[in-house]
Amino acid sequence: MKFYVVDDDPDILMLLKALLEAAGHSVTTCESSIEALKAIPGARPDCLITDLMMPEMDGFELCRELRRRPDLASMKIVVLSAKSYDFDRRRAKELGADGYIVKPIHIDSFVTSVAEIVSDHVTLTYWGVHGTLPVPGAGTLRRGGNTPCVSVEVSGEPLFVFDCGSGIKQLSDHLMASGVQRFSSRVFISHTHWDHINTIPFFAPLYIRGNQIEIFGPYQGDLTIARAIAAQMEGVYFPVTIREFGAHLVFRDLREEKLEFGAVTVETMLLKHPGYCLGYKLTSRGRSICYITDNELYLPSDPRRDERYLERLVEFVRGTDVLITDTTYRDEEYPAKVDWGHSCVSEVADLAVRAEVKRLHLFHHDPDQDDEAIDLKLEEARKAVHKLGGKCEVDAPAEKSRLVL
Repeated sequence: MKFYVVDDDPDILMLLKALLEAAGHSVTTCESSIEALKAIPGARPDCLITDLMMPEMDGFELCRELRRRPDLASMKIVVLSAKSYDFDRRRAKELGADGYIVKPIHIDSFVTSVAEIVSDHVTLTYWGVHGTLPVPGAGTLRRGGNTPCVSVEVSGEPLFVFDCGSGIKQLSDHLMASGVQRFSSRVFISHTHWDHINTIPFFAPLYIRGNQIEIFGPYQGDLTIARAIAAQMEGVYFPVTIREFGAHLVFRDLREEKLEFGAVTVETMLLKHPGYCLGYKLTSRGRSICYITDNELYLPSDPRRDERYLERLVEFVRGTDVLITDTTYRDEEYPAKVDWGHSCVSEVADLAVRAEVKRLHLFHHDPDQDDEAIDLKLEEARKAVHKLGGKCEVDAPAEKSRLVL
């Protein structure tokens, strides 16, 4: 890549040039933001790295002026500053920066941090794939036995997390081991059944001052998402209350709506499940991921089947890159579990084919299903999709598996 680095400290310029060139990139440096503003349109770099506190023109103004030029719209901007305040991070984002790195520079990880910001990739990671309750043991060694938790990384954005089942402890361990600082996340709860919220107290970033975490979830009539989460941590149920959290925590109740977060859009849809349950569609940089759990798709012969709802769901997930959806039962298991709020293989396959999704990921496995049973379910799903003439890839992801889109 072609980098243009602006900083009034010549030592910083020399260090960044050495690090980036060692990684195979070409680098132009400049100590003057005024001169950089003149030169960048002609240089056409792939990425600008700029300090904030500079004489003549600060980094905010430089970002603003460059973002006014449509011919530079594809250029990434990374702010590198000793200012670690949330205000400056937010202001940089508002003025068009794609990412923010705080000085002092960590030599071992700097190039990787920049690469993550400038990347257009969307990365999906599974931390828990079972439903109802955790099932650790010999039968779940390959796919894991934790309950629902999925994360989505979009460069330059807070980490998106869907549900807080026991899998979120694995995500927590991963984040703490990576030494991430000033962590930000947006957490989306599908519904407040225990297998989707009861491991929130074990998400370590919640206890660290300086972190910022937003929690979104369905409004349950007179029960807010904040109250639902706080209630399960009251003294009679759990020894640590929500008041112990040190992070800046924001709650927001959701209905069917559309949310805009910079480069990311999140849409919601009500699902067929006891209580108020939401499905989510995350769209960013031309990719989309649909998280649809828990959800019951009744058989065509069942009078409870709602064709209008099914048509809406098909349109909601249509053409998505990844459909992560409740496939709790094999077809032979489902008749004994009708009206429990979960779906079987044949109807999930039908949904995927009708909606022309690119990848179908089976999710929320029944606690009585071990790895071998899920293998059978996966084989049945692939056959069902093929029989219907579908072309989507079908998989049953394991914990800690990643997909880069």
